[in-house]
Amino acid sequence: MTQGESVQELNKEKITIFNIPILWFLIIFSITLLAMYTGNLPAGMVGALLIMMVLGELFGWIGDNTPIIKSYLGGGAILSVFGSAFIVHMNLMPAETTEMITDFIQVGGFLNFYIAALITGSILGIDSKVLLKVGSRFAIPLLGAVATVILLGGIAGFFVGNGFIQTILIIVLPIMGGGMGTGGIPMSQLYSDVLGNDPSFYISLLVPAIALGNLFAIVIASMLNAIGKKYPHLTGNGEMMPGLHFEKKKTTYNISQMGIGLISGLLFFVISQMLGEVIPLHPFALMIILLTILKISGILPKIIVDGANAWYQFVAKNWTFAILVGIGITFTDLNVIIQALTLEFIIIVGIIVIGAALSAGFIGKLVGFYPIEAAIASGLGMTNMGGTGDVSVLAAAKRMDLMPFCQISSTLGAALILFLADIFTKFL
Repeated sequence: MTQGESVQELNKEKITIFNIPILWFLIIFSITLLAMYTGNLPAGMVGALLIMMVLGELFGWIGDNTPIIKSYLGGGAILSVFGSAFIVHMNLMPAETTEMITDFIQVGGFLNFYIAALITGSILGIDSKVLLKVGSRFAIPLLGAVATVILLGGIAGFFVGNGFIQTILIIVLPIMGGGMGTGGIPMSQLYSDVLGNDPSFYISLLVPAIALGNLFAIVIASMLNAIGKKYPHLTGNGEMMPGLHFEKKKTTYNISQMGIGLISGLLFFVISQMLGEVIPLHPFALMIILLTILKISGILPKIIVDGANAWYQFVAKNWTFAILVGIGITFTDLNVIIQALTLEFIIIVGIIVIGAALSAGFIGKLVGFYPIEAAIASGLGMTNMGGTGDVSVLAAAKRMDLMPFCQISSTLGAALILFLADIFTKFL
């Protein structure tokens, strides 16, 4: 081997984080921390996104290269969420930085921006016949999972002394309700209206179930990914149904295409917001329906479809770990999770999430889906924390292409859960 070949071989083996040689990445990381701790981090999007990307890529690299975490606990996805939540929990991040990131995610709408890109690109990138066949039967495993976990959770609660109906109302339905915005908050108001007490009283009861259910969903998603690698016949590696193979176009990151994709994602989200003024559905649910109709009809020009797909791939590749850090800092309260960790509570939550995944996978298989994809999209899509949970679960499962189906579970499924919550409160 010549000296030139030796140098080339060494360069191939160099460790990189975010495709940056590790030494240079650590320099970037150090400068970012210095700016944060000396109060020189720019306010708004610049400072928030820099911290989120640098922390996210570091946590992502560690998680994806640590054996047990990588194989069984969600890898970089779970470490990004709970590593950043731990930093906040231990007061290692300045309060102004935490507030800046929280504002960027919620008030600045970066989470909606991210999810809108994923929904637009993933739906428009799906072959129309796949969309038709999958969409027409997707409700079956979803409804089966809901029925199964209501029964299992209620029975488990009865045997540990929590009561059948009480367990369904306080643990099962909050976990299945699509997170806080579409589940926990409206559910607490519903309970307040029917049962009395202030909504904040019920929020404090519902949050532990929502948070712990999300954690279980992330871990189980990673385990399902590992099972899929061991038993390839159980998974389509992101495709919902066997026999519907279509060639995915390799997208080159054309700057003009990505600009078109960016505008498309924002436009469809705005249209869905406007439709939400007259149609009582979550904007993401309306967005899925609108994009599905447009894709099946074939009326969108190729330049928009290709642009949406290019932008989707750029966003998923470069900002997934960043958004997970934002989720950890903004939505993951370790105090709430720690306080809920009684053995009985953990067992019931575990039964609910595992039951949802297994029943959705089994029923999904019966209607023609790959069981692992059905378990993730229908089962875990119902038990995670809505949009934030969908991102975390799909990152852990390494199946971001399932985002539209997870969003169906989180948004349309949440409406079903609120309807059931209203019914079950009548039994008290």
